Amino acid sequence: MGFVIAIDGPAASGKGTLARRLAAHYGFHHLDSGLTYRAVAHALGQVGLPLDNEELAVAAAENIDLGSLDREILSAHEIGEAASKIAIMPAVRRVLVEKQREFSIRPPGAVIDGRDIGTIVCPHAQVKLYVTASPEVRARRRSDEIAANGGDADYEKVLDDIRRRDARDETRADSPLKPAADAHLIDTSSMDIETAFRTALKIVEAARAA
Repeated sequence: MGFVIAIDGPAASGKGTLARRLAAHYGFHHLDSGLTYRAVAHALGQVGLPLDNEELAVAAAENIDLGSLDREILSAHEIGEAASKIAIMPAVRRVLVEKQREFSIRPPGAVIDGRDIGTIVCPHAQVKLYVTASPEVRARRRSDEIAANGGDADYEKVLDDIRRRDARDETRADSPLKPAADAHLIDTSSMDIETAFRTALKIVEAARAA
């Protein structure tokens, strides 16, 4: 088993960018676990199947290849909303969690970001980070991202979506969004990516030295 860095946090907190930077720095494999749920939602949508049928969603999840997730396609805002409905299905979560665990043991190491990595997927990860920021800051980041990609960014709508998704993720019965007891908290509300990266790097280096 390689070295595992588990990164959790709410949408648009900066955890994905941080995870990619850490993976590149150490030469580790990277997985955005959120894309696995988005891939299931996208697969169902592509063939016109409903998002509320758990049996169909499980079948789609079993066929997802974690090595061929298309970030550009799956990052669409509407797919993210659909994925939140998929992510509350316990049977789908069980299938994808097992796939994520298999990914985590790839040598020389893996960086996995999501909402339940340190608590459920990789509870024995050598490093656990919980990356967060205020809803307002996250909504501004997401709005800027949508606008940069040529989309129509309505800040108030994005803020409402983020608050609604936070509530759904934090109150779901199965694997709710919360920091692991031994996670290091990084609040990026007033940090740029370089500051967040240096902060995380110090934590990882201390764990590797130990």
